[in-house]
Amino acid sequence: MKILIIDGQGGRLGKVMTERLKELFPGQALYALGTNSIATATMLRAGADFGATGENPVVFGCRDADLIIGPIGIVIANALLGEVTPRMAEAVGSSSAQKILIPSSGRCNNLVAGTENLSMAEAIASAVSQAKAFLSAEGNPSRF
Repeated sequence: MKILIIDGQGGRLGKVMTERLKELFPGQALYALGTNSIATATMLRAGADFGATGENPVVFGCRDADLIIGPIGIVIANALLGEVTPRMAEAVGSSSAQKILIPSSGRCNNLVAGTENLSMAEAIASAVSQAKAFLSAEGNPSRF
């Protein structure tokens, strides 16, 4: 199973996701794809097995990913302070992978209705729970 964790800015969200998934599934390889080198390095220090930075690794990785996890901005062109290119957003959105998108408000002018009361910690806990359910499902649902 190919799991991508995509994050930008400082990589804090990706760091926490990497740590939690490594605790739950220690043998599962995780791919840390950062929109910048700081985010990639942060996720690698947290235990990701592979890491790459920039547009092309995201586009290439999304082609055969089974699960993609990241902030909701990874499907919105020019989100994360402009770090998500239109090509990256298209690759994530077009991927046949299961996607777990974590709502995050802030400086990107994208709000998700119904999530106003979720803290980042609660949103990440929900994402971890969804990833655990997906990865634990017998015969994981087909991507096709």
